[in-house]
Amino acid sequence: MRAMVVVERFCLTGHVLALVFGLAGLILVLPNPEFIGNLPPFGQMLFGWSMIGGGVVYILLGAATVALYAYRNLGWRNWLGFMLPAVFLSLGSELMGTSTGFPFGHYHYLSGLGYKIGGLVPFTIPLSWFYLGMSAYVLAKAGLEARGLKGWMKNAGAIALGAVLLTAWDFVLDPAMSQTPYPFWEFQDAGQFFGMPYRNLTGWLGTGALFMSVATLFWQRGEMHLTRSQLWVPLVIYLVNFGFGAVITIAQLDARFWIPTAISVLLGVVPAIALWWIANPMNSNHPPVISDNVPAVPETTTIPVPVLPE
Repeated sequence: MRAMVVVERFCLTGHVLALVFGLAGLILVLPNPEFIGNLPPFGQMLFGWSMIGGGVVYILLGAATVALYAYRNLGWRNWLGFMLPAVFLSLGSELMGTSTGFPFGHYHYLSGLGYKIGGLVPFTIPLSWFYLGMSAYVLAKAGLEARGLKGWMKNAGAIALGAVLLTAWDFVLDPAMSQTPYPFWEFQDAGQFFGMPYRNLTGWLGTGALFMSVATLFWQRGEMHLTRSQLWVPLVIYLVNFGFGAVITIAQLDARFWIPTAISVLLGVVPAIALWWIANPMNSNHPPVISDNVPAVPETTTIPVPVLPE
């Protein structure tokens, strides 16, 4: 288990560094071609590789981080019970969206995010739905659990809050990825909401709520009992991905895009931090599941003690 923690931390560090490197490339390097021209041949080759595969790398590392985190803290059943619906249902929504315009509006993906499934959707896109969606859902569920909610109320609240957190991320992600000088996808029709169709937002909300609802059906019964210290990985994942989109949006688009950024902060960042904060600071009586095959708390063994005759 210790080796798995090391790998998880390595993936998380790589994910954050890849996002920072991508920000530097998109904001500082690409707008200044003379900088690229002054690089040595090896540097130019390395920069070219990073621009081609950087988006793929940071998504793969983010998905690996959350998968390892979920396996360690929630068990393999809950990990796969969330990941499989998230990946396949979001892929279905994306394939339908790029083919018909429902539920996100008419759009198509450009290059930079890896091989396209069916020639339409990069294989990395469903993975990003998974790792951001699970981070949002775990934060929501842990926060509501700490407030004493149980049963269907906790599950419904986690689905609703998780879907809102996920959609709030899109308020900065879509402008950053579709309207800046170096886009990764584009809408075919100009949207009414800062270049985004309103149905793109409802599509995000509906897709997130759908796969979170299906995942809840597969989720093992019982409480998670995740403490605040055990929630810092999903919180960091959520915040750094928000920051990536927000910095690009603010730096490369005009001042009016402060509005969707502010909405994203109010609907996403503030609730995410609040949910993390209200989670149980510690709960030694009910430790979380570490693995489905290894008990979280070792069983107590009674050793017989012989009684000497008087």
